[in-house]
Amino acid sequence: MATDSKSIRRWLSKWLAIQTFLGLGAVCVAVYFATSAHLTIQKNAMLAQKIEVIRHLVAENAALGDSDFLRHKLSDFFYGRPDFSLILEIDGKKEVYGKKLERGERADERVVTFSLPSPRSEIPMTAQLVLDLSSYISLQQTLAFALFISALSGTLLVSGMGALLVRRALKPVEELGRQARRLSPERISERLSPRGQAEEIQPLVGQFNAVLDRLENAYVYMEGFNADVAHELRNPLTILIGETELALSSGYAGSELREILGSHLEELHRMARIITDMLFLSQADRGVRLRGEFTNSVAITIIRIMEYYEAEAAELNVKLSLVGDAQAEIDRTLLQQAVSNLISNALRYSDRSSAVIINVSTHAGETVVEVSNMGEPIEKEHLPKLFQRFFRIADEPGASGINHYGLGLSIVAAVAKMHGGRSFAKCVDRKTTIGFSIANSPSRSTDGSELKSTNIEGPGTKLGTSCNA
Repeated sequence: MATDSKSIRRWLSKWLAIQTFLGLGAVCVAVYFATSAHLTIQKNAMLAQKIEVIRHLVAENAALGDSDFLRHKLSDFFYGRPDFSLILEIDGKKEVYGKKLERGERADERVVTFSLPSPRSEIPMTAQLVLDLSSYISLQQTLAFALFISALSGTLLVSGMGALLVRRALKPVEELGRQARRLSPERISERLSPRGQAEEIQPLVGQFNAVLDRLENAYVYMEGFNADVAHELRNPLTILIGETELALSSGYAGSELREILGSHLEELHRMARIITDMLFLSQADRGVRLRGEFTNSVAITIIRIMEYYEAEAAELNVKLSLVGDAQAEIDRTLLQQAVSNLISNALRYSDRSSAVIINVSTHAGETVVEVSNMGEPIEKEHLPKLFQRFFRIADEPGASGINHYGLGLSIVAAVAKMHGGRSFAKCVDRKTTIGFSIANSPSRSTDGSELKSTNIEGPGTKLGTSCNA
């Protein structure tokens, strides 16, 4: 499908030429009319001067009463002045002095009629002074043509120089295009160079490089994520394949076959939980919105989860307690899943005969839920990684257990994000506190999609951890 494309170079050159021609044209028109006005004033002044001289000659000779002498003076005065002619009736005879003109209505003549005293009679003479305008008209035409050629030449000159300047100014942009064309997944770490770019282009280059940074981080994260998923799914698949091959080669039957199928079922449940949690996290990454509803008591929602863990806490001789309450707009199922992961994580790594405390409070316009326990510390540099997917401490017991594959706290972080909040982990001495916050108004996505919450089926997936002081 063809798309309309516009060239900045052609657009700028075209409008620069149009504006230059209009500007120079306006100046030339102003010069033309100013010159024409000056010539008109000059013609009128010359006509007035000639009339005064003629009056003076006639008055000078009126007292003499000599018509021949007046004819001689007028002939001398108009000699060598081809642009002027005088038509005068002397002694009843019409005479023409100066250039012999054909009488009639002509556009290239200016005629002024006036009266003069007669040298031999009291009846005034009628005189017509004719100015030939052909030279003035020719001058104006030449001036108009010269101004038009000047405007056109100036437009072409300015447009040509402007086109060169535009081409030169756009060369850095073309270089950016060449740099962008060289980018590829194999060269994802490369960035556009702002060197030599104009001040107006440099912010664009910076923003584009920032987008490339985010793309590179997403690409690297995706590669690592794919590797982690493949690793986590490969282990149960390897177990399933190995046990199936062993059963087929050994010819198991009856109770032995049921035991193998039961082991297969456990691995299949493990894979199903991984896939379910990964789908949930992918929805959170896309910014899908939650189906939130207002509750007057967050604590009531948490108590239901605590009841589920009472037996496990009693077996570990750990006391579960809840402190505080708050009002918030929440998705109950997601909140229960996040709190379930935190409680299970705390019970798993708590000292025996200690307490796990769930604290609900309101701080700076946010509802904060945090779970604290006393347990063995881990290395301090692991603290920022606790909410990363598939992160597990290498030497922790049960790191590769069937129910613990490193997504529990990632889900907590995702639930916090969908509630417009954040996740956090901190420690003081042996006390570990992991929690999340809920904003007063949950964040919404721009695509209008809604999140489908996963169900809680027991302790779920979680990341066991404590933190170093």
